[in-house]
Amino acid sequence: MSHKTAKSAYKNLEERLNRSPQGAPPSKTLYKILSILFSEKEAEIVAQLPIKPFTVKTASRILKTDKAKTGNILDELASRAVLLDSMDNGVKKYVLPPPMAGFFEFSLMRTGPDIEQKLLAELYYQYLNVEEDFIKDLFLAGETKLGRIYVNEDVLSKDNLVHILDFEKATHIIESSEQIGISTCYCRHKMHHLDKACNAPLDICMTFNSTADSLIRHGHARSVESAECIELLHKAYENGLVQCGENVRQNPTFICNCCGCCCEALVAAKKFGNLHPVQTTHYLPQINYEECTNCQKCIEACPINAISKEDNKIVIDKEVCLGCGVCVRSCPNGSLYLQRRKEEIITPANSVHRFVLMAIERGKLANLIFENQAFASHRAMAAVLSTILKLPPLKQIMASKQMKSRYLDKIISKLG
Repeated sequence: MSHKTAKSAYKNLEERLNRSPQGAPPSKTLYKILSILFSEKEAEIVAQLPIKPFTVKTASRILKTDKAKTGNILDELASRAVLLDSMDNGVKKYVLPPPMAGFFEFSLMRTGPDIEQKLLAELYYQYLNVEEDFIKDLFLAGETKLGRIYVNEDVLSKDNLVHILDFEKATHIIESSEQIGISTCYCRHKMHHLDKACNAPLDICMTFNSTADSLIRHGHARSVESAECIELLHKAYENGLVQCGENVRQNPTFICNCCGCCCEALVAAKKFGNLHPVQTTHYLPQINYEECTNCQKCIEACPINAISKEDNKIVIDKEVCLGCGVCVRSCPNGSLYLQRRKEEIITPANSVHRFVLMAIERGKLANLIFENQAFASHRAMAAVLSTILKLPPLKQIMASKQMKSRYLDKIISKLG
């Protein structure tokens, strides 16, 4: 009976994860991962928690336990980076982050003896790199991408530096953040346990603001000033790493410094490049063939194999290219340079905007809108509705169909 109860607890948790835009396709491997990260009792509790940030009071009502006991439970989960906690206008709030970028990564930022990291790394590799359903769902399930690439600012021409927008610059994100945390790179740490890792730096994963604050307070990241973070950014440039951050214009929560051999986003870009699993930069490399010596250093440097040699000529697959600029840095004689793309790239304004777009595209908007616990406050509902009403007409229609809301239909029709 206890075995059936445990299975039910983890099944409920899996279903809870899949109510969010970023889910976790069920498999035996997933249940093994969840059983390491959550006790049976914790799985039962977390399966009931809202999608959006919530307070102790809200959780206490849902779990039917007193506030003191509920607060202790939530604080314990936050101490292990299963939940993230932060202050909002003097009120402490909690949120269950998605598996990625979220508690999967955070679990391998925990370097203490409380977790079986080698076993967890093996299970993550099986679930993400072998089974692939999770990766396909994460990166390919919709038009709006979780992650976006930042251009290597060191190789931009003076003209490009003048015209680059602030949200396109990793340096601006770093310098404008109130709190910065540096943690162990989940991807390379995972591969180290499998003896498959490269020699790129490990202590270089960047989180910002409330996410950084939570990880720092609980010992899973170290606090750094912007100057040190900029130094780490240049260290990443020197090691040929690609900056991949949250796909938003305002207040991204993370920037990873990715290699093509270990990091999930770039591995996905190599496997599914034509499907664009990660949002590109606004730039594309160009070749000055009069200067090119066919040394092939750009081919070696490209982290996603977007450059090749055909008919004794270097060729860039512009349908696959991320526009990161790593190849430009590798060119010994300056025959490669970056040029602004002609097509416009749409980047969600903020995390709520991205979250709602992903929910619409994956048919999960109703989960977000009608989750009673998450939207007990009018302010939370208003934030989502406000985002929907700013979307293009086609997305608004998709949202309306999912919600089946006469109220929203009337609002949208008046905007038309």
